[in-house]
Amino acid sequence: MSKRDALWREQSWQAVVAAFIFNGLLFGAWASRVPAFKGEFELEPSVLGVLLLALAGGAIVSFPLAGGLSERWGADRLTFWCSWGYAPALALLALAPSALTLGVALFVFGGFHGAMDVAMNGWGAKVEERLGRSTMSIFHAMFSLGAGIGAASGYVAARLEITTIWHFALVTAFGSILAISVMNKATVVTSELRNPISKRPFFSLPSGSLLLVGLIAFSNSVGEGAMADWSAVFLRLTSDADEARAALGYAVFSIMMVLTRLIGGVVVERLGSVTTTRASAGITFVGLMIAIFGGSFATALFGFALMGIGYAVVMPLVFSRAAADPNVPAGPAIASVATFGYGGMLLGPPIIGFVAQLMGIRLSFLILAALAILAFALARRLKVT
Repeated sequence: MSKRDALWREQSWQAVVAAFIFNGLLFGAWASRVPAFKGEFELEPSVLGVLLLALAGGAIVSFPLAGGLSERWGADRLTFWCSWGYAPALALLALAPSALTLGVALFVFGGFHGAMDVAMNGWGAKVEERLGRSTMSIFHAMFSLGAGIGAASGYVAARLEITTIWHFALVTAFGSILAISVMNKATVVTSELRNPISKRPFFSLPSGSLLLVGLIAFSNSVGEGAMADWSAVFLRLTSDADEARAALGYAVFSIMMVLTRLIGGVVVERLGSVTTTRASAGITFVGLMIAIFGGSFATALFGFALMGIGYAVVMPLVFSRAAADPNVPAGPAIASVATFGYGGMLLGPPIIGFVAQLMGIRLSFLILAALAILAFALARRLKVT
């Protein structure tokens, strides 16, 4: 049996893969139906931005809590229990009778999404350490795969005129049966990897050179978050795409992220982290220019595909750089940079919403282009000195 085959058969590794797919699946399903919620509640871009800020707020509040609970319960066990809350939280969105209650539901959904995100990354790091192999890029590829499947389910649901409540119920039922059963078998396998109670502070921000690394993470993740929640709206407003076709935007973006992340390790080995980051930022910038100024549905999709390639491998490189920092231990370094990274992913959508209200959806995406330039300029900070 080859090492690759042995890896795919490893039970705890399979469980982390399942967790990442499940987390992405539910988030992708939500992202694909944002236009449906926008239409149902007749939301202006600025109001939608506030609601997305509630999702971001729930996640950010959950980050330090999830970090502390991972230390006490174990990242594997926390991931498992978060998945039980994350699934019904998605269905709760479709039951909201008003924009106000939707905001509350988004806060809860964001909280479970963020907590599970932190926990499953911690679980993945433990499994990676035990196996002695670099597999984090594959885990992140699985999140993108799940998000793409979730977005595709939104396309099918919109085409068949399936309501959001039935759509979300089917997605959570199917995903839960598969993912939770796999995770349940493996939580015992990694139980010995749990840490004793740590005296580190619950919340920390990067400082020194890690601050600039955190800015790269922020620049990249703002774009990822914006694509999740605004790609479908962008296509509807700029190309008159119907709801079903608009859902393809995030699906194409996610698929290209999956494919790129699966080969990302080879690219980094050949080009190095700095050159890879600069090339990624350049591809992202070109994709944005095509999407913003291309003027058609097809060109926008092509631009989104390039953005998926450009955003794919930067975050895994950021985490690797944080873990190898010569001045800060790996755990605190990764936690502090993750605050910037995942905070950007969740704060990006409301920022885009506020700017779209003032300048229009096309010009609001220029923010992402500016951030791509910033990532290009800071790329050399990913080299450990």
